[in-house]
Amino acid sequence: MALDPGGRPRRAGRAVSGEEILVGYDGSPDAERALDWALDEAGRGGRPVRLAYVFEWLTVAGWIGPGVAPGVWPDEEARRQVEELVSRAARDAGAAHPDLTVTGVVLDGPPALVLQEASVDAGLLVLGTRGHGGFGELLAGSTAVTVTAHAHCPVVVVRAGATERRAGPVVVGVDGSECSLLALGFAYEQAAARGVPLRVVRAWQPPSGGWTPPAAQSDGDAARAELDEPLARWRETFPGVELSVEVAVGSASSLLVEASRDAGLVVVGTRGRGGLRGMLLGSVSQQLLHHAHCPVAVVRER
Repeated sequence: MALDPGGRPRRAGRAVSGEEILVGYDGSPDAERALDWALDEAGRGGRPVRLAYVFEWLTVAGWIGPGVAPGVWPDEEARRQVEELVSRAARDAGAAHPDLTVTGVVLDGPPALVLQEASVDAGLLVLGTRGHGGFGELLAGSTAVTVTAHAHCPVVVVRAGATERRAGPVVVGVDGSECSLLALGFAYEQAAARGVPLRVVRAWQPPSGGWTPPAAQSDGDAARAELDEPLARWRETFPGVELSVEVAVGSASSLLVEASRDAGLVVVGTRGRGGLRGMLLGSVSQQLLHHAHCPVAVVRER
């Protein structure tokens, strides 16, 4: 059931596809951080925000949310309390941001699959790193990989303990692959909207050993040159964005985690090549989701 900020069933038309910011919400502290991030993002363009609580009946015997009593399946009272939780959160967010449209919805089913389906009509999906109830251990295992790898829109993960640096640069990992170029476009748009610099990071690995032959050095130059054409296109679109490009020796995960220390957002694609190969299937994604010092955006082709 969709709820408006006043807690009534929503009867107005839906937001235009691709505009809405969808927030995975369950009332936990991390969900509140994700909501705050989403509201700040929405405020830059007046985009509507929708809170989505995924109600998985078989998990409601545990902690559900603030003020929500535990129950057993099926428990209509627990669902009513969840609807009140979401309605109150949407109402409070709308009151704090009167220029934005904030609504809430309670959905049924497995969280990863439901969020993936709900993302079809969203422009952005925002999640916290840990939740309760339907979002329990959201980023502890395969659920996070599923959501970030298969959502139909970019996903932003707001990590617990990450420092808010709204004036920090946007950092993007680029390796020349199609997905990383999509991430570059998203990162450019974010930097322009925030009025902050954009930092492009390209990782490459020379041959093993202490000596780097001239051929390997030229490979590094080629890696930088590979970025010239896509960067030139985006420079024309966003000429006011201050740009820096770093081609560095090292693993993509370590370079991006380090770059995140001073960043406001780190952006990556779902699949890459070279240093970004298997972005969401191996160590790089796990390192970013667990160790980045700022929110992480994962971009994939719709």
